[in-house]
Order: sequence, then C-alpha cells, then structure tokens
Amino acid sequence: MPRSTCETSYPVDLIERILNVKGIGYLCDEIMRDEDPMYVEHSLKYDMLSYVDQDSLDKKRILDFGCGSGASTMVLARMFPNSEMVGVELEYQLLSIAKMRAKYYEFDNVSFIRSPTADHLPSELGDFDYAVLSAVYEHLLTNERQNLLPKIWSRLKPGGVLFINQTPYRYFPIESHTTGLPLINYLPYKAALYLATRFSKRVSPDDDWETLLRRGIRGGTERQIMRILRATSYEPVLLEPDRPGIKDRIDLWYGLSGTTRLPILKKVLMCWLKTFKLISGITITPLLSLAIKKSHSKS
Repeated sequence: MPRSTCETSYPVDLIERILNVKGIGYLCDEIMRDEDPMYVEHSLKYDMLSYVDQDSLDKKRILDFGCGSGASTMVLARMFPNSEMVGVELEYQLLSIAKMRAKYYEFDNVSFIRSPTADHLPSELGDFDYAVLSAVYEHLLTNERQNLLPKIWSRLKPGGVLFINQTPYRYFPIESHTTGLPLINYLPYKAALYLATRFSKRVSPDDDWETLLRRGIRGGTERQIMRILRATSYEPVLLEPDRPGIKDRIDLWYGLSGTTRLPILKKVLMCWLKTFKLISGITITPLLSLAIKKSHSKS
C-alpha cells in the first residue's frame, strides 16, 4: 500500500470513483498524484523544465499520452494554464476518473480522447507542439513501442519536443520497478521469468512473461528509443538538460530523486555513474528522463 492515509479536497463522488476503479490500496496514492506538489508535479517540472523554458510551453498544444486517471494531465493544466492539454488513454475506467477530475477543477484547457487500440492513435487527435510519456513507455509491449512511437512522433510538429520520463533504464543492475530483484535485467526472458515468479514478493507464481512485460519489467533505453525514431522521416535530436546545477541527466536524476532517503547510497551511486560516463561516454541512470526534439528538416 503506497499511502495509507491522506487529506483531500476531492468531492465524495470522485473519491468513490477512484476507490471503485483503483481499489483501497491505491486510493490515497492516486489522489496524491494530483494534489501533492512533491509527487507528479515535482517530477514533471524537473523532467520537462530542465530541458526547455516554461515560456516556450505557453499557448501550446500538449499531448499527455497514456494519461491514465488524469493526474498528470491535471498537473500539466496547472503548470501551463494558457496551453491546451489532450490526454489519451486506452482504459475506459481510468478515463472516467480523468474526466471527473477535469470537471471538478473546471478546467477549460483539458480534453480526453480514448485510444482505439493499444497500438493505434485516435484519428481525431491532431498535431502537437509537445508530447509527454510519463511512466508509460515501460508498459508498452515490444510491438507497441515499434508501432506507437513513430505515430506519436508523426503528430509532433517540427521543432517540437517529445518527453519520455519516469521509465526504468533497461540495463540498470537492480530491476526495481516490477520485481525488486538484482541482475535480472541481464538475463534471457525464461530465466528472468523463473526468478521473478519464484523469488519476488511482488510477482505471482502464476504470472506469465507478457504480464510482467505489461507491468514494466524490461524498461527502456535511450538507444532503443532513438533507433525507432531515426527510422522515421524527421531526425530526432537528443537534448541535454540546461538548468542551474544540472549539467547532464545524471545530475537531473540525482536532483529529482531527493536526498532525504538513503543519501549516502545515492551520493555513491551518482559518483559511480559519473565515473562510468567519463570512462565510457555512456550515460546511465536508474530512470530515463529524455527530451527529444524533432528537427525541422527531413532525414
């Protein structure tokens, strides 16, 4: 149970809807995703505004793909009140919560559209200046990544930016997202499935590999994402964070993760990641935080 208690300003009908859809174990967590400024809002501010100025997102059209119950869309609507937010989600029950949230806040810059299938976009979606996939990419199956990412990219205007964040790095030594097991990221799927179902308290013995993939066991990599986008017409440009005190994505991860919990361990890990980057030229972080700009010229 992520959070057992919380205080909220939500009306009773919205609380009941979240309870019916998400269950008692995730009721407070789902509410706080929207209302706690140190939760989703903190992450989105770091992950987006470390790459672009806030003014550049003013009066723009922003896609929140895989918006779920709409917490991230509500946060974006508050962050950029003069911009248009469009949340896209496949699951009808999650969208029902998102729409109730928007109605409660009386947002006039928010709309929601349901995806027709897991690997297609709504035909009426239109084009966007920015697109956000927050804690989404890891839950896409391999074929969905190959199919969906180019389609989202095609809806992004030249010069626009695609943000992919809160996705576990595929080859980090500890698979913390789904199983909590070390070194499982390096194993073939049959061995990973065997260990996950036998030794992880988070995994049921009856879970199959597709279930674990859907839950996010394999994460993603910068190289995989860029390879998919390079196969399209417009060249992707990977941006580096440009914020005081943040020189690269390792600094971004460290600043976002906070230092109140396990501060010494996080400091040691940051030093190791910096050293590895210096030696290999490769940036590794526990979570991906990518901003990819769509070039104006076709490749």
